[in-house]
Amino acid sequence: MIYETPKLEPEDEAVLDLLAAQKDRLRLFADYEQRRWYGTLRRSAMARAIQGSNSIEGYNATLDDAMAAVEDEPASDERTETARAIKGYRDALTYICQVARDPYFEFSKQFLKSLHFMMVGFDMSKGPGRWRPGPILVVDSRSGETVYTAPGPEFVDPLIVELVDALRAQGASSPLVRGAMAHLNLTLIHPFKDGNGRMARALQTLVIALGGSLHPVFSSIEEWLGENTQAYYDVLAATAQGEWSPHRSALPWVRFCLKAHYQQAGRMIRRNEEYDHLFTQVVRLAEGAGVHERSHLALFDAALGFRVTNQRYRAEAEVSELVASRDLKGLVDLGLLVPQGEKRGRHYLAGETLRRARAATRAPRSMLDPYDLVRGRGEPGSA
Repeated sequence: MIYETPKLEPEDEAVLDLLAAQKDRLRLFADYEQRRWYGTLRRSAMARAIQGSNSIEGYNATLDDAMAAVEDEPASDERTETARAIKGYRDALTYICQVARDPYFEFSKQFLKSLHFMMVGFDMSKGPGRWRPGPILVVDSRSGETVYTAPGPEFVDPLIVELVDALRAQGASSPLVRGAMAHLNLTLIHPFKDGNGRMARALQTLVIALGGSLHPVFSSIEEWLGENTQAYYDVLAATAQGEWSPHRSALPWVRFCLKAHYQQAGRMIRRNEEYDHLFTQVVRLAEGAGVHERSHLALFDAALGFRVTNQRYRAEAEVSELVASRDLKGLVDLGLLVPQGEKRGRHYLAGETLRRARAATRAPRSMLDPYDLVRGRGEPGSA
């Protein structure tokens, strides 16, 4: 048997109500192409999810490299394993974004194997698209101790069949709870030789996206997990207690995930408000300098700290390479952008004026625990 969905208590239901209110706020700006800068918000959310999920596995790419993968631009060094891992995860998450909008999609063992192949197919030694052939131990890299022993390889296929049946059945629980349980079960079954954590986090994102109206990248907690990796490991260890033990309650794990969703959703709400104010400032600066409106998005991206390349500028502004080069030179001459690198590595960063605009539009960051809120120990807010 697999881990069962735990019975929620009143405080859990109250936290789900808080999350529903956040979802309503997110829905106001998460519809496709609602605002001119929405594409940047969506792409940066996807890049942060890719970066966060891969950092947990030791693939420490920069946000710029993750953003380049989202934009299908060359990485700073495409030959590294990290660059290949980032690209594989980009492909898998892009597929999830498509699947989430497919009314005929059905979970299956083969879907999970195919998704795994997308993620780790760059290294055939990892057995992409195949269940692991033997036993597997999870070892703490700091202490060298075995912290988890996965079920034997003969149990993998029947347990995955149970998981797929549960995913198809859906049930009456919240998509957030179903996503948490999918994540937990796939992680602890550990069906693959490598890439189990990334698979579990991607599966959680898909389950939630299928159960609601938000774009998958706004349903993901991968960025949050990347910043809270040790707490993530700790709650998984506490739930499993060293071995496959589906008789144990998964309630602490579900609560951990609900807290992550609340804080990540609050972060997305804050970013939306900041981006709205910043884009207004960027347009005002650009118009004051006599800059054509096709450059607004590039200046906005730069103000957010992202690299601007000729390729990305051409795609956003829908202009030729010659026009893009001329526009970018003009923005440099005005001091709005600062050139970096030469030839193939040429890119542009924000000038001082844009950096000041970004600093002026940053909102205070708060990471409230929703369980403190429902227990009366905190002040309501967006986290």
